[in-house]
Amino acid sequence: MLSVQEALDLILARAHPVTQTDTVNTLAATGRVLAMTQYATIDVPRADNAAMDGYAVRTAECRAGAVLPVSQRIAAGQSPEPLAPGSAARIFTGAGIPAGADAVVMQERCHGADDGRTVTIVQPPAPGEHIRRIGEDIRTGTPLLEAGTRLRAPELAYAASNGLASLQVARRLRVAMLFTGDELVMPGAALGPGQIYNANRYALGSMLCALGCETSDFGIVPDRLDATRTVLRDAAAGHDLVLTCGGASVGDADHVKPAVAAEGSLDMWKIAMKPGKPLAFGALRRPDGGTTHFIGLPGNPVACFVAFLLFVRPFLLRLQGVRDVLPRPLLMRADFSFERPDDRLEFLRVRVNEAGNLALSASQGSAVMTSAVRGSGLALRRPGQSIAPGDCLAYLPFAELLS
Repeated sequence: MLSVQEALDLILARAHPVTQTDTVNTLAATGRVLAMTQYATIDVPRADNAAMDGYAVRTAECRAGAVLPVSQRIAAGQSPEPLAPGSAARIFTGAGIPAGADAVVMQERCHGADDGRTVTIVQPPAPGEHIRRIGEDIRTGTPLLEAGTRLRAPELAYAASNGLASLQVARRLRVAMLFTGDELVMPGAALGPGQIYNANRYALGSMLCALGCETSDFGIVPDRLDATRTVLRDAAAGHDLVLTCGGASVGDADHVKPAVAAEGSLDMWKIAMKPGKPLAFGALRRPDGGTTHFIGLPGNPVACFVAFLLFVRPFLLRLQGVRDVLPRPLLMRADFSFERPDDRLEFLRVRVNEAGNLALSASQGSAVMTSAVRGSGLALRRPGQSIAPGDCLAYLPFAELLS
């Protein structure tokens, strides 16, 4: 069995980013990956402006108790006149600083007359106080957003602040998903003897959607080698990745492994991890002579969920051009004991308790989705490690893994 790191290295080495791009409205670019570096075309701010409501002044003319006439009123979006000597300008947040002023007295540190004609300085400002300088946020010509950046609210606001109405992004990935198992039925249908609902379809569909993929659902495939080969062949055409769920283990009804070997190549199978050991990776031949990536996930819901987060997610991000695709674990204190050491790297479902430490979910079975629903993330137990209260564990929050 490969270690988790060895498996990740192998998978990510095969993830060559797509080269086709889309130009999309910046407002519609959430979750997309920037295809080319954007450079700033304007300074932000474009001019010195007030960071507070108050009065623009010359600090040399200010002392505690000084009474200054108010020579003008400046709101955001107005062009100020030069500041008359010996006066103050009533100014509001975001308004341009008048020529001659070198500070803003915030209104809580002065008293404006009721008629608005004068202001009494209570606490004189230091030079430059409460002034946002030109280019303080962004300088013209500097890199604004690097290629490979996944676009979220801060990045979109940043692009919009520089006037970018559209962005060039990597095209959406096309992913085919299919599910093996005669025991599977869709929600809404009556369950027969030994049947279960296909929960993995909904988990995978949701996670693929969050990654911005265009998904083709090939449904539930009968437990036959010929049927599995036929669907894999059809799914390989026109997709970047074929994702299967179930059928990758060693049972007589597990046909994914021989089907992939017949329709392409299987380059990896079995990972030294728990849950998620029967994870497969390879390629499928396409009718045009090319190949389509293949990842086979385990069928147990938690194993499928964890394996997707740890392997499929970074693989898809790398295909879109993201460079930094692996989550950064947090170090957190365990408030539990776990004395069932295994020779595999184990991903325990945990939650952050009221003390801010990690509590273990009641059941760690690979088919018990309750542990993920009531958990807040995964804690890593190293091979052979026993965990005692107070031990520091690497923790991966679902909030990051599912975004």
